This record gives sequence, structure tokens and C-alpha cells, in this order.
Amino acid sequence: MLGYLSHTRVLRLAGLFTWAIVALPLVYTQYALQDEVALVRPGEGLWLGLAYFAFGACYFWLTRGLNSGGHAHWYDRLLLLVLTICALAVSFLNGSGLGSILMMVAAGVIPWLLPVRLGVAWLLISQLTVLPVYSMLGFSLFEALMQSLLYGGFSLFIFVTSLVARQQTQAREEQRRLNAELRATRLLLAESARINERTRISRELHDLLGHHLTALSLNLEVAGHITEGQAQEHVRQAHTLAKLLLTDVREAVSQLRESGAIDLAAALRPLAERVPSLQIHLDIADPLNVEDPERAHVMLRCTQEIITNAVRHAGARNLWIKVVKDDGEIVIDAHDDGIGGDVDAIMPGNGLRGMRERLLQLGGRLDVLARRGEGFRLRASLPVVTNMMLASGPQGVN
Repeated sequence: MLGYLSHTRVLRLAGLFTWAIVALPLVYTQYALQDEVALVRPGEGLWLGLAYFAFGACYFWLTRGLNSGGHAHWYDRLLLLVLTICALAVSFLNGSGLGSILMMVAAGVIPWLLPVRLGVAWLLISQLTVLPVYSMLGFSLFEALMQSLLYGGFSLFIFVTSLVARQQTQAREEQRRLNAELRATRLLLAESARINERTRISRELHDLLGHHLTALSLNLEVAGHITEGQAQEHVRQAHTLAKLLLTDVREAVSQLRESGAIDLAAALRPLAERVPSLQIHLDIADPLNVEDPERAHVMLRCTQEIITNAVRHAGARNLWIKVVKDDGEIVIDAHDDGIGGDVDAIMPGNGLRGMRERLLQLGGRLDVLARRGEGFRLRASLPVVTNMMLASGPQGVN
């Protein structure tokens, strides 16, 4: 069964199991020993139960997204504080060191929410806070300190294990992202190579066959005027066949040039596959042809940045991306259900500035709308062809 579980899910289940096991000594001291020793004073049983179950609820919520690299929102860090306070409350209300065990469970969450140095400091301070409880249990100051540091060492071991798990998760996600980009870029290169080959063939047909057939047709026309009788009839038939062949070559050249477009839809789809913690709703025409490889590459990079922003910075669960051709433009319209934010604060980072620069170089534009708590909306538009391409147009056989 464990073979089908990820290492982050195993860590989460192990923490929940340990939390559940702690309930056994709590219930034992509350009921089985209440006649022998009053470890829990009257009226404190309810608060003890609330602290215990609040710890479990906070842990369950904080570990909900470990497969995606964890969460770092302000309310998650606030819940980490509540988690720590609940563990301390269990120790003080129960008059035992069970809170230190819950601290060990909490140690598995800290690396996903805090930087390493701050996390270690948080861990040690929280363990030392239980020191008065050990003094209440009859330990000397030195013994209480050693007991706290002992649990602190166990917690640090769990902290490091969880930190390694987080690093592995981030490395796996980075590998998935790079593989998706590689597949998309490979498809784009394959399409570009196909277009280049078609262009080369069309030029060969135009420059070689087309010119030679035109010359042959002219010579046959002249021959038709200087011959007589049955020979003239054969020359006219040859002239007619040459004209038909020249027309076929022209049509072949036109078809090769018209079909020399990149299928952008096929290149974009791999980017939206198997993105952890993010459901991508991709609405894209099939096929979505783009004649210019450079423009297709820019739209590919824009889509990559939109997905990266939603995963790393927006904290979104859903991302909607729509790619269409509209009035001579390729338009990417994207929005998510993340935390949003201030546009002026978002634009300097997250790669959005580079996205805008790429679009501006090719005559496109980028519009961003983001408000706190209302998600992130982006619209990137790029002309399908440049003025130079419109002026030149497809070349045929003269």
C-alpha cells in the first residue's frame, strides 16, 4: 500500500497517526487516573480537549498541499503559531510532556512554511517553552533543560527529514516543469523544421522547375509558329502539356507555402499536463496555426510564465487559459482563483516584465489586472503577422 503513496503523503499520515496516539495517554490521565492523582484540575478537561483537537485540525489543514511544495500564505503561518500554542497548552493543561511529542509532529510542518534558520529557532524556542512543565513534574532545572533539549533533538531530526522531503518535492516539480517545457519546445522546433523544409522545397520548385517550364513553354510557342503540318500539331500539344504542368507546379508551390504554419495548440498542451495542486482549464482552438516561428515561441514562453506564476506566487487552485485568434491577433486570456495582489508590486518580478518586453518587440501588448483576494487576470495579444510579411505575401511561380 505504501508503494502507491508519495513520501509527502506518508509524512502527513505519520503525523496524523502520532497525533491520534497521543490521545491515549490524555484519556488515561483524564479518566483512569483521576481518582489516584489529579493531573488535570476540574474545568481544564474541556480546554485540554479543545487544544488537542485544534492541534489536529491545524495540522490537517497545513499539510493539505505538501505535494505542491507547501504553502507560505500569511494565514498558514498564523495557523502554525496556533499549532504551537495548542501543543504547549496540552502540556500545561495536562501537566505532562505530551506537548513535546506534539511539537515533534509540528516539526514536520515547519520546513514547508518557514526559512531554515527561522524554522530551527522556532523549533528550539517552542521546546524550551515546555521546560516549566518538567519542573512541575519534579525535575531539577538541569534535568528539565536536558529533557527539553532531548525532545528538541528528536524534533530537529524530524525537521531535517521534512526539509529533505520538501527539497525533493521541489526538485521533482522543477523536473516536471522542465520536461514539459522541453516537450513543448521540441514540438515547436519540429514544426519549425517542417516549415523550413516546405519553404525550401517550394523555392526549389519555383526557382528550377518553374523557370524551366516557363522557358520550355515559350520555346514551344515559337516552334508552333515556324512548323507546319503534322509536326505543328504535336508542338501545340506539347505546348498545352507544358502549360498544364506549369499550372500544377504553381498550385503545388502555393499549397506548400499555405500549409507552412506551426500548430501552436500542439505545442501548448504539454505545458498544462500534470501540474501539481493546480487544475488548468485549457481552451484552445485545434489547430491554432501561426506562420511565424518567433511569434509561436513568444506565445509559448508567455503560457509558461502564466502557469509558473499561478503555481509559485498566486497560490491558485484553478487556472483558466483561453487562446484564440481574434481580428488578426493571437490572444491569451488567463485568470486564476489565487490571492491576487497589487499590479505595481507584481510586475517587477515573476517574469511578467520579460513577458511584456517580448510582446512589445513584436508589436504585441500585455494587460494585467490583479486585486487582493480576487485572483490574477492577464491578457497577452500579438499580431499574427508583421507588416513586412503582409507586404511580401506568398510567392508563386512566375
